[in-house]
Amino acid sequence: MDYVAQLQALPRRHEFFIGIDSDGTVFDTMETKQKECFCPAFIKHFGLQAASRYAREVWEFFNLYSRDRGTNRFIALQKVLRLMAERDVFAERGLKIAPIPALDAWLAEETQPANPALEARVKTTGDPALAKVLAWSLEVNSRIKDLVHGVPPFPWVRQSLEKIRPRADVIVVSYAPVEALEREWREHNIRPFADCLAGQEAGSKSDHIRYAAAGRYAPDKMLVIGDAPGDLRAAQANHALFFPIIPGDEVRSWKRFHEEAADKFFNGTFAGTYQEELLRAFAAALPEKAPWQH
Repeated sequence: MDYVAQLQALPRRHEFFIGIDSDGTVFDTMETKQKECFCPAFIKHFGLQAASRYAREVWEFFNLYSRDRGTNRFIALQKVLRLMAERDVFAERGLKIAPIPALDAWLAEETQPANPALEARVKTTGDPALAKVLAWSLEVNSRIKDLVHGVPPFPWVRQSLEKIRPRADVIVVSYAPVEALEREWREHNIRPFADCLAGQEAGSKSDHIRYAAAGRYAPDKMLVIGDAPGDLRAAQANHALFFPIIPGDEVRSWKRFHEEAADKFFNGTFAGTYQEELLRAFAAALPEKAPWQH
């Protein structure tokens, strides 16, 4: 399926456009996915058992508790390896941690870093390092399919979707595979609230918004809802407004959106002082440096 063409072909039915992240924003799945799926598979495929405690510490900080949470999985892998290489604790346990040049080269060229593109690269090159990355990513998907179910949306999500749907064109912008998005949104009967579920197969979150909305909506009538600085950057790249779902305070964030922010967006009073207040609170919620870097 051509996911980019699907986004570009979405009809404009309303004056307003809203893009919503999924993991950590709509669903309380970030902890389970990162701690039970991504990280164990990372330790297994990259032979980190001798320092699993520290590998887990780096992985979880980067992907859950830092300003980089919500990063594409392959970019996250690349950056976690670089963070680990800065720590002596791995060498002290006989582990040589180094970046993967083939992964760096692929990410420098690939605009849609997802399993299908990586599978094609592995098939073409036969590169064993990339084959290991692919095996890790496929196991992550398998673990998610097996473990991540029965996790409903945060309180106030459904009410918020019901409120915005009659007035806005809505898409999901996510780095998860489309298959996982479809499964999770259908499991909890919220799929009808979104015109399209855009996943890693269609590029970055910024790409998703650009394909679906660029030149079709006024900037003050475009809003992105997300829980990670990457979601904010995607909004800014498309001159859209941003409402943060603050990690650790998701329920109150959604309640505020439902009771206050949605109305401000629709009546044109969101930009300016209100937006700036939200961004200050969001920036204060996530540290820039890891505990071991202080």
